Amino acid sequence: QVQLVESGGGLVQAGDSLSLSCAASTSGRTFVNYAMGWFRQAPGKEREFVAGVNWSGLRTYYSDSVKGRFTISKDNAKTTVYLQMNSLKPEDTAIYYCAATEGLVPEIAGASYHYWGQGTQVTVSS
Repeated sequence: QVQLVESGGGLVQAGDSLSLSCAASTSGRTFVNYAMGWFRQAPGKEREFVAGVNWSGLRTYYSDSVKGRFTISKDNAKTTVYLQMNSLKPEDTAIYYCAATEGLVPEIAGASYHYWGQGTQVTVSS
């Protein structure tokens, strides 16, 4: 299993950048065998897929709303997943969660992820 802790959220202005981190602590299965995803939940909205990365960190996936602005990366040596967010918009305001799946590739469905972090708040003002 894996325990996940997000950090790096905060209050920024539109157009600014922010970097989120997700530190993983595993037992049994090694971190390299997990695919990872970032999700977010805005006020009054359902949780949505933001970005995903496969087990090796060599393949990445993005929702259309963040493609070109966000970058996900997976550092297996540091057992950490990052989400670099550039050109932030007010509609990016949400609680951001990282999640782990025992599959080798990330999926957009939250039900595919059995391990979740506590979330970190990102607020973008106009």
